[in-house]
Parts: sequence; structure tokens; C-alpha cells
Amino acid sequence: MLTSIRPDRDAAALAASGLLGGLLLWLLGLHTQGGHPFSAPWITLLPLSVMTTAELLRRDAPRTALTIGTLALVADQFTRGSLATVLMFTDVMYAAVLYGTPAAARRLPVATLLITVASTTGFLAWFRKPEALLIGLVIGLVSFIPALTGVSVRSHRAAADAARLAAAQTARLAEMDRTQAVIAERARMARELHDMVAGHLSAVAIHSTAALSIDDPETSRNALKVIRENSVEGLAEMRRLIGLLREGGKDDAPAPAPTLAALDTLVEQTNAGGASGGLVCTLEDTRAPGAQALPTPVELAAYRIVQESLTNALKHAAPGPVVVRLGRAGELLTVEVTSAFGTRTGPTAPGSGAGLVGMRERVALLGGTFGAGAEPGGDGAKIWRVRAELPLREREMRE
Repeated sequence: MLTSIRPDRDAAALAASGLLGGLLLWLLGLHTQGGHPFSAPWITLLPLSVMTTAELLRRDAPRTALTIGTLALVADQFTRGSLATVLMFTDVMYAAVLYGTPAAARRLPVATLLITVASTTGFLAWFRKPEALLIGLVIGLVSFIPALTGVSVRSHRAAADAARLAAAQTARLAEMDRTQAVIAERARMARELHDMVAGHLSAVAIHSTAALSIDDPETSRNALKVIRENSVEGLAEMRRLIGLLREGGKDDAPAPAPTLAALDTLVEQTNAGGASGGLVCTLEDTRAPGAQALPTPVELAAYRIVQESLTNALKHAAPGPVVVRLGRAGELLTVEVTSAFGTRTGPTAPGSGAGLVGMRERVALLGGTFGAGAEPGGDGAKIWRVRAELPLREREMRE
């Protein structure tokens, strides 16, 4: 399907200006040459009109415009000549390089340079006068210089387009980085919120169920006491997290992150919360006494792993021992929590599976290894084991 070519406003303005200028020069009787075969003044207007048509096509059909313009310029040399025709041809040549195909942009400057050199050499050999060099100079000004200018402008435009594309790509990459940072921060906040609150809420759920199902005043009193303690501690940790998230708070000092030194308190809370379910929690720390302090990310990850493991034990473990083991082998901190695997009677709390996902993510961020699952115990009964190995060197940890 053929589409009509409509000249843009710039091409129409240039064509109109060139035509009016040529008519003015013709009316004034100003010509570029004389003594040619077609010396009638009105014949000069024919190449001028054809060149005006080429000017209209300079942007939409630059190759066609250059062909028409070249024929018009050659025809103009057989008349008395018009400066307007020559000037419009220089613009057509410039537009052919600027708006034409990449191949045309490469070939036209070379072709016009060769034509300029060949014409200069030929006229110099024919006339054997130094004035023949002026003919070559005019040819170069009319053809080679406009083509060279078009190449320069086209190169600058291509560089500008590349710079804009690079800036757009950089902006997209920055937006992707920002999105990924937001997602990572939301995941980190979700892990912190789950690890801080899940244990307390699980204890509340278990003991409230026990208080409702067992008609014993002493049991209900003990259950309510545990519920109150876990509620208060859960609210305190929630306030700490909210304080970290709030912007422009009065207290700019960051809240201290929990460390392994607080595991004794965590074990005591587990014993208080799991007594009704037959759980007995113990802590075995085989690290050398007075060992060097661990990096803060490792301390926090280890504490949260133990906290979540004890929470899962409160919700799912069968009656029996719950053992927390800490050890250090070279540059690795080993965290292990074991509990009896199986069903139990009495109240339980539902699980969502988010705890294991959070523990695995914490270990992965530090570049360690993590495993959790049921396996045979020493007495033939199955146990549930959670084991994590955390590197202590910061260069091995991932940001």
C-alpha cells in the first residue's frame, strides 16, 4: 500500500524561501554565469523550480530529493545559473546525509570527496591554469562540505540518543534496585516481626486453651500468669520494632538487638510456657568461656533461630527434653535445637511454616548452612532437629 509523502513545515519553509529568493535574483537579473547554450533568462527558472521540489522532499524522501536535486543542479549549469538553486542543493545534500540511511551517511561524504578531487584534477589538467582550482573549491563547497556537516550533526544526534537511552536504562536500573531494596527490607521486617511476636502469641494461645479446657483454679491461675507475661513482653518488643520504624522519633539511639547472652531468659520462658505440655528445656553452651564477642548480625541470627525453634517446640513438640546447643568450630558458630518428634495431648497452636522460611533466609544472608527435619534419636524415638552453621568472618557474610 502506497502512502503519500507530505513535506514537513521546515521543508516547505526552506523551499518557499529558496523559490522566492531565486525569483528575486531572477528579477534583478543576477546570475552566476553567462554564455551557455540556454542563455534565455526564463530558462533559469526551470532548474530552480525542480530544485524547489527536491527541497520539499528533503526529509521524507532524502534519496529521491538528492537525485532530483543533482539533475536540477546539472541542468542549471547549461543556463545562466541561479545562486538560489546552488544553495538549495547544498541543503538537499546535507539532508540526504542527515535523514538518509546509515549506508548513505557513510558513502555520500566519501563520494563527494572523490568527485571534488577528481573534478579539481580534471579541470586543472584541462585548463592548465591555477584558476581551475577555484572550480574544485566551489564543487567541494557545494557537495563535500554539506555532506561532512550532515555527518557531524548526525553523529551528535546519535550520541545524544545514546546518552538519553543510557540515562533511561540507568533510571530503570535504579528503580529496580529501589524495588528490590524495598522488597528485601519488607522481608527483613516480616522476619523480625514474626520472630518477636510468634513465640509470645503461641504461648498465649496454648495457655488460654489450657485454661478453658481444664477446670482447675490453680491451673487457670498459672495459665493466666503466663499469658500476662507473654502479652507484656510481646507488647514491649512490638513497641521496640515500631520505634525503629518510626521516622523522626524523639530518641534517635537504636534499640539494642538481642544477643546470645539472653538465651538463659529465653530458656526459662520456654520452661514456664511448656511445663503444662511436658517440655523441659536446657541450654548447652560448649564454647570456650570468655571467648571473643561475635559479630552483631551473627548474634542476632543465632538468637532468632533459637527463639523460633523453641516457639515451634511449644507448638508442636511431643513431651520430652528440648535441648539448645551452641558450639564453635573454627570460624563457624553452630546452633542446634532438638525436641521430641510426635503427637501430644493437650492444647497446641497452629503453625504457618513461616518460621522455617525465616530461619533459612537469615542463614542464607550470612552465607551459612541450615537444615531442619525429623531424624532417629539415640533411644530409637524420632527427634526434630534444627541445625544452623553461621560463618563468623564478615567477609564471608552476604549483605
